[in-house]
Amino acid sequence: SLAASRRRWITATNSRRCGAALESAVYWSQVSNTASIQSPLASAIAATAFGGVRIAIDSSAKGHDVPKTLYGIFFEDISFGADGGLYGELIQNRDFEYSAADRGDWNSLTAWELKGEGSNIKIATERPIHKNNSHYAVLTTDKIGATLENGGYDGICLKAGDQYDLSIMARKASDKGSKLLVSLVSETGDKVAEKSINVSSADWKTLKVTFKAGKDAERARLVITPQSVGAVEMDMVSLFPRKTFKNRKNGLRADLAQVIADMKPKFVRFPGGCAAHGNGLDNMYLWKRSIGKLEERQHMPNIWNYHQTFGLGYYEYFQFCEDIGAEPLPVLPAGVPCQNSSRGGHGQQGGVPMEHMDEFIQDILDLIEWANGDAKTTKWGKVRAEAGHPKPFNLKYIGIGNEDLISETFTERFNMIFDAIKKAYPEIIVCGTVGPFYEGSDYEWGWKLAKEQKIPMVDEHYYVSPGWYIHNQDYYDHYDRNASEVYLGEYACHVAGRHNNIETALCEALHLVNVERNADIVRMTSYAPLLARHGHANWNPDMIYFNSSRIDLTPGYYTQKIFGNNSGDKYITNNLRVESRRDDVRKRVATSAVYDSETGDLIIKLVNLLPVEVSTSLDIKDCEAFGSEAVCTVLSGKPSDKDSVPAESKIEVAPQFSYTMPAYSFTTIRLKKNI
Repeated sequence: SLAASRRRWITATNSRRCGAALESAVYWSQVSNTASIQSPLASAIAATAFGGVRIAIDSSAKGHDVPKTLYGIFFEDISFGADGGLYGELIQNRDFEYSAADRGDWNSLTAWELKGEGSNIKIATERPIHKNNSHYAVLTTDKIGATLENGGYDGICLKAGDQYDLSIMARKASDKGSKLLVSLVSETGDKVAEKSINVSSADWKTLKVTFKAGKDAERARLVITPQSVGAVEMDMVSLFPRKTFKNRKNGLRADLAQVIADMKPKFVRFPGGCAAHGNGLDNMYLWKRSIGKLEERQHMPNIWNYHQTFGLGYYEYFQFCEDIGAEPLPVLPAGVPCQNSSRGGHGQQGGVPMEHMDEFIQDILDLIEWANGDAKTTKWGKVRAEAGHPKPFNLKYIGIGNEDLISETFTERFNMIFDAIKKAYPEIIVCGTVGPFYEGSDYEWGWKLAKEQKIPMVDEHYYVSPGWYIHNQDYYDHYDRNASEVYLGEYACHVAGRHNNIETALCEALHLVNVERNADIVRMTSYAPLLARHGHANWNPDMIYFNSSRIDLTPGYYTQKIFGNNSGDKYITNNLRVESRRDDVRKRVATSAVYDSETGDLIIKLVNLLPVEVSTSLDIKDCEAFGSEAVCTVLSGKPSDKDSVPAESKIEVAPQFSYTMPAYSFTTIRLKKNI
């Protein structure tokens, strides 16, 4: 077995590898710590009469296909990326289900505040809306004057003239009905909008009103004021902007979803990451918990120490993919929790008990049926149709596992899942995992498993320094083209202080240029993490930061957007000649050329990690097929700049033309096909 051979291999090789491993570790540590910024380079280049760069491109030359899926996004519910982020809900803890299991100082009334006198509030569980939503609030009023308030996620952002839909599931808890005055109040105390709600039923009823904001407010609050004596029971207190992305009900925050859509991602990996396989066996993200009526979805703690409502669930993920023209790539646990689970001890990786594996596997097969099954003839296809999507989602990819230790426990369960999918749905492309890093025993044994099982694709992850990117430009050049294809599912450049700046963005551009050259083996890539709410980041750096009223796009975002909007579908072999004998100079300049058969455009990408401008001579064979004017997009700045944005201009091109790359820059030149 793989596990037995692994034990024999480790025993036989440990002693002889110790010395070599230490020597190698020292060397690669020095390489990785090489700075992308070297101020002495400027004077050194001048002293050696640096002659610039020459690039020869033959647009008719043979190359390899670039998959349409090369550039996508990875969404993980981390740093309030879902609730309080991409998910459009404006009320925090709308269902009173927060608990100390989410975070030690949280409880069912976290984010709610009772102000004034005359009312009291308690949490009850005797007659809930649904067993999965066991808590509800009982607001009892003896004297009118108190208010129950919720400030959302660091304030509720309101835009003058926009509409907001409020819904409350409520019932009377005394003989008489209750009247509630519901207001949206700005941070300065001004009422932005106000409506009354009457609670008259003894059964749970959904009560709805629509507000129109009378003014802007960045940090507003929802204020509920009892207008009568008595008791009312409430749950699922929800406020949504009418303007969600694509105007979807239970939809996504429009501006945040739009900046993601602007990247033109060709796939979306979700919902994690570590969030997918969770903090212990009982914390795995099981997709069936996230579909159906909102009040029936099974909320739970997040491995990143906050609450998941599953309001943004599998249906909404698939719908978002469809709305932006991206392939869905759901990632499911391989029968084991996250290797970083705190439950059971750090690194503990217990598996789903074997007597429950058939049920676990069936849930995965049910997902494929839910996504692709006929709406009339399949059980789970009918469930999808009843939710509002009769047509199949056309799922092609599914990920099994994430950064797992390639242990006996993992291997046994992964093989069971993989074999079952292959038998039931041979057309589905399964993406496996090769551990949490680009080297080490899990990486080696993950690849060994992939080759033995003929897994179509494996998911590689690495967060590395600028020096790694500079010295590993040939990283994929020597991969076995007959083995599994690669999905580079998580990567980012990390510098001291973990900032997202021009230095990290250019190193990532450098890497993607080299990935394009290897796009015959690397079929998908996605930066990580995607989103982080200001003040709540579990991890840095991230691509997009935001709060309730503002979105801050990083240089790394623009790198991803430029590649996503200029991907092409055929790589063109090009000859790059750097007129310098210095290795540190040559490794800081890179280029790629791709052809876009849909538009007929030729796209040239140039990366300059040098502290000086670089004179570039371009020789383009068959340039007459393109116009004499090209669109030039440049992202540049000082290495530490965090707010640089691309500049676009028109430049003249010819079969031979010159271009000067700015210092520290990423340039895309797009030559339009002659019509």
